[in-house]
Amino acid sequence: MSERNEMTSASSIASLAGRRVWITGHKGMLGSAMVRAMAGEDAHLLLTSRAELDLTDKVAVLAWMEKSRPELIFHIGAKVGGIHANSTLPADFLHENLLIQSNVIDGAYRTGAEKLVFVASNCTYPTDAQQPIAEDALLTGPLDSNIRAYAVSKIAGIEMCRAYRRQHGSNFIAIIPPNLYGPGDNYHPQHSHVVAGILRRAHEAKVAGAKELVVWGDGTPRRELLHVDDLASAMKHVMLAPTTHDLYNIGCGHDLSISEIASIIEDVVGYEGRIVYDKTKPNGTMRKLLDISRILELGWKAEIEEKSGLRSAYDDFLARYQSPEMRER
Repeated sequence: MSERNEMTSASSIASLAGRRVWITGHKGMLGSAMVRAMAGEDAHLLLTSRAELDLTDKVAVLAWMEKSRPELIFHIGAKVGGIHANSTLPADFLHENLLIQSNVIDGAYRTGAEKLVFVASNCTYPTDAQQPIAEDALLTGPLDSNIRAYAVSKIAGIEMCRAYRRQHGSNFIAIIPPNLYGPGDNYHPQHSHVVAGILRRAHEAKVAGAKELVVWGDGTPRRELLHVDDLASAMKHVMLAPTTHDLYNIGCGHDLSISEIASIIEDVVGYEGRIVYDKTKPNGTMRKLLDISRILELGWKAEIEEKSGLRSAYDDFLARYQSPEMRER
């Protein structure tokens, strides 16, 4: 890395106040949390809905960025989903995410953005990576076949940030979170992530008085969970800090088995039946614990404990579940 690049990547941002801050995907779970995290910062938030700006449209994205000139970018917008969605819609995940990332990251360079934080995924790491997984494990082994297309798209985003840093000195940083949960999650019966899927099925089993709650897989895979508000806090920290690395894992530092997660959710929801495991459904990667040494050295750590975090997620689910739109999804 050149001297110019080192100086660029190590510089800190004194304050978000008065800055033009673009949060892509601001209506999604993480995007909404990022907007909440910006409350009180006195920043000028740039928020564009999909109807207002299609991030897959290169011409439209560049035109908007040239007009709006975002200084700091939290690039969250993406096509996301759980194992079922990824395994059945791989072309959609690969195509749309490659377009979105290329347009936003290249546009950030062309319009002179000061710093960009790109959100990747822990599925970018090899399935056989040594635990806990350090950032250097990227591109060292095979990926989970069920989510390979999505993982490859996110790896491309990480490599784009690295390439623009190396070639142009752009201060573009990628982060990798674990499994997210919390307010604003997607509770679709097939297209949700693990926590949201179990939480919805537990609630519906409780309401129906069902004797059994079915959980996909055999319950043994382990997952590191992070509340979405913790991740938003970490992203703001990364934006402001003097980041000397181009990739940061962000997590809580420990994991739980799917059976342990299901048990906590059962308690939070108040379901009193029996949990059974559908072993015909895929387990996914057996473990994805992240090495969070870099983010700890940067001065950030997670604060929200799983049970209290899951209570906040369930409260949000109950509030949203009353709507006809939610019931039909």
